[in-house]
Amino acid sequence: MTQWRKSSRSEGGTSGECIELATLDEGIGIRDSKAPAAGRLTVNPEVLAGVARVKAGQLDK
Repeated sequence: MTQWRKSSRSEGGTSGECIELATLDEGIGIRDSKAPAAGRLTVNPEVLAGVARVKAGQLDK
């Protein structure tokens, strides 16, 4: 069974806009926690690493 994890940033939020992540055979799954049956986006782990680099400012010129 796939184990989905909710973003830690979602815990105290009041907006209700949350995502969940899961490790899948084909990559990392991303879905809307309010509508899990609506489907998911699957990306490779390098994509998420790239997002972290952007957030950390490592790609700023």
